[in-house]
Amino acid sequence: MGTEKRNRKKENRRARQVALEKQFQRQKVRRRATRIALAALVVVAIVGAIYLTGDDSIDTTSTTIAAETETSTVAPASAGPFTYGAGECAPEDGSGEQVRKFTAAPKLCIDPSKIYKAMITTNKGDLEVLLDAAKAPGTVNNFVNLARAKYFDDTVCHRAIPTFVVQCGDPTATGGGGPGYAIADELPQVQDYKIGSLAMANSGPNTNGSQFFFITGEQGVSLPPNYSLFGQITSGIDTTLVALDQAGNPDPASNGVPPTEELRIIKVTITQG
Repeated sequence: MGTEKRNRKKENRRARQVALEKQFQRQKVRRRATRIALAALVVVAIVGAIYLTGDDSIDTTSTTIAAETETSTVAPASAGPFTYGAGECAPEDGSGEQVRKFTAAPKLCIDPSKIYKAMITTNKGDLEVLLDAAKAPGTVNNFVNLARAKYFDDTVCHRAIPTFVVQCGDPTATGGGGPGYAIADELPQVQDYKIGSLAMANSGPNTNGSQFFFITGEQGVSLPPNYSLFGQITSGIDTTLVALDQAGNPDPASNGVPPTEELRIIKVTITQG
């Protein structure tokens, strides 16, 4: 009988241990599911914030990763070849006067078969960007024409979120300014964004104007492909882009506005070859 009691005690201990292990595993699974759900909510909140407050959304008031443009009409979607506007091209040599308001999106002003680069000079240093006229000819054409019109010169980047994005291209520095027109999307594939990518901010499909953003960290790399991708930084990622990112506003409630210090674009120079 003593032996049977000992055996029963052993079996009871094993049963309790098994039950405790199962309970621990269930708690572990619940904790993991909770962490995943919270992480997903954070991502959704960040992406939603960008979408709602970015750049060139055609704002019914002006241009604004959400943007508000200054026109009340949405550009036609590009189903096939990009549809260009009827606006005049700025002088290629940048000899014209600065223009900040336009009556129409530009006509084709670049040669999509050529290579275009932008040197973006900021108060934190220079960024050399290789523009992708092969994949996004309409967006590159728009950016190049604005740059040649000195549109971006002496403007302030109004939003910066650490390890996410720095958003620029609004001369009013309010998030609601734009050129007065909108152009269609030229969207990338999933996972095409990289640190140093240059993309358009918008307020919905085909609402691109002048506002753009640089991806500064892994959070930005994870963005959905809802923003026209048209360039990649080739020089300045480890220096200037880092300095811009470090000026980001870390307060989640601020949505990156304003940065912790002024981020100013001094000028944008276009070269082609």
